[in-house]
Amino acid sequence: MLVAAAVCPCPPLLVPEVATGAATELDAVRTACADAVGLLAAARPDRLYVVGPATGGADGVFPAGTTGSFAGFGVDLSVRLGDGPAGDRTLPAPLAVGAWLLVRARWSGAPVEGLGVGEETPAEACAATGRELAASAERVALLVMGDGSACRTVKAPGYLDERAAGFDAEAVRALGGADAPALLALDTGLARELKVSGRAPWQVLAGAAEGAGLDGRLLHEDDPYGVEYVVAAWS
Repeated sequence: MLVAAAVCPCPPLLVPEVATGAATELDAVRTACADAVGLLAAARPDRLYVVGPATGGADGVFPAGTTGSFAGFGVDLSVRLGDGPAGDRTLPAPLAVGAWLLVRARWSGAPVEGLGVGEETPAEACAATGRELAASAERVALLVMGDGSACRTVKAPGYLDERAAGFDAEAVRALGGADAPALLALDTGLARELKVSGRAPWQVLAGAAEGAGLDGRLLHEDDPYGVEYVVAAWS
């Protein structure tokens, strides 16, 4: 059963070495993410899953010990997802950011596994995956990585789209209120057009939370660089 979840954004800029001169601009987001991960540890789960968008087609399961690298962002920095042999897969960037958050928090609790979810995965398939994760142990926690729209300003990666504010407002409300049905109702096509990387991972969370009776709390919300970043905790 799902006992706790942390929702965090996944830009590599969260890693100070990647952000370099702009590192301090995301300090508030990093602090909120640290708080959310701390709440996961406090829940004392038997198993932790890091769920994120499968960038570059890197979907499926990433066992404990899988490594990720930020070399593609000009930084000689690698991270490992929990304890285990390195294996032959490489974490996609969103899961590497999640692994970095766990390393930063000195995670030493439950075994960790990663899951990359494809952008085109339908809502019900995401929910079914979430139910499977929740049923995999008596006490399950999720670290859910993903951003909101990337179309909030003219300087955003996706330029300005007037639909972005409304989409993000509903997503933020649902994430902050642990409203699983509202997350499942997010429009897949619109999310794709608005470059929302978090839609599928959020819907995995929604499926996992069914029947769990969790409460939600919004820890941070901002849109630096025209991209919506949300940090929330469910417990």
